[in-house]
Amino acid sequence: MQEMIIGVVSSLVAAALVVMAGWLGASRPRRLLIHLLSKMTGMGVERSYPDQKAANADLAADLREARWVRVLAGRGNELTRDSFQALWRPGRERLESVEVLLPDPDDTGGWLRARGEEIRRSDPGFDAGVLAEQISANITYLSTVSGRNPAVRLRLFDAPHSCRVIATDQVVYFTPYLPGAHGRNSPCLVFRSDGVMYEYALQIFARLWRAATPVP
Repeated sequence: MQEMIIGVVSSLVAAALVVMAGWLGASRPRRLLIHLLSKMTGMGVERSYPDQKAANADLAADLREARWVRVLAGRGNELTRDSFQALWRPGRERLESVEVLLPDPDDTGGWLRARGEEIRRSDPGFDAGVLAEQISANITYLSTVSGRNPAVRLRLFDAPHSCRVIATDQVVYFTPYLPGAHGRNSPCLVFRSDGVMYEYALQIFARLWRAATPVP
């Protein structure tokens, strides 16, 4: 009973800290509260960003220092941009592997169609088939990259698109997709490798990777 009470109290305090962090606009108080929340819960929260774009500079820096990288994306547009360019250049001795999971544009399970309908709520120009076309273009791009860099491997998955995961041997950038919004407009959390959320994100990736289809 005592353990349950402690757990409930800890959860309430953690929730209060999150609310307070939202009230405090300054980055330093927010970082201190995030650090306290991380210590209390064991989740390993390192940083938070209001959207993916705000995280890009730090993401690029973490990718440059990575020994390995795992990416699970619902579309993969960021893979073609500046944040990832350091990974695609061959000859990086420190980098052991890059594994990328993108949705299968054939959409056997109908998950692309469902995600496209969600996004269309806020973006009326996002017509049926647009998401599959964008993913296909990114698959072509990454196929070219992997053909020139043997450290890069690409597979296609057929499952719900609920989050983006970009993991390295040190941190994971985790973006839960908001219904009715592009992933780039969803908040992004960074977890250290010593936290439970880091392990959870790697489990998500590993399960999808095992069931995914390799791209030659």
